[in-house]
Amino acid sequence: MTETDGAGPLDGAGPDAYGDLAKAMGVEVLEASPERVVGRMPVKGNTQPYGLLHGGASCVLAESLGSVGAALHAGPGRIAVGVEINATHHRSATEGHVTGVATRTHGGRTLATYEIVLTDDRDRRVCTARLTCMLRDAPGG
Repeated sequence: MTETDGAGPLDGAGPDAYGDLAKAMGVEVLEASPERVVGRMPVKGNTQPYGLLHGGASCVLAESLGSVGAALHAGPGRIAVGVEINATHHRSATEGHVTGVATRTHGGRTLATYEIVLTDDRDRRVCTARLTCMLRDAPGG
């Protein structure tokens, strides 16, 4: 997972800053701000036994993007911890990439909520998710 805009608490973060799971699944962050995060993930390697994008993989992409936004919203010296995610899977994807756009719907001092819309390469909605993160002071900071 990579970040391309170099803003906020994730400044200079390499791919490992987002965690092993997102890295293993090929998640890339293409654009990131506290208000909006855009990223994508390949379908290949993230499927269930029938060759369809795994619903859990959709949730990993959604939570990864929403968490980046929440961390940027939280600011330096603070962290974002996911406390709730829900997802509706609208259609399957079998090839290419899924792209996610996480849009902040609430940004407070202790909670941040993002709506994340995932689409396939034909711009068809694959999944709609909502993520709420608790914002806390960083440990030891």
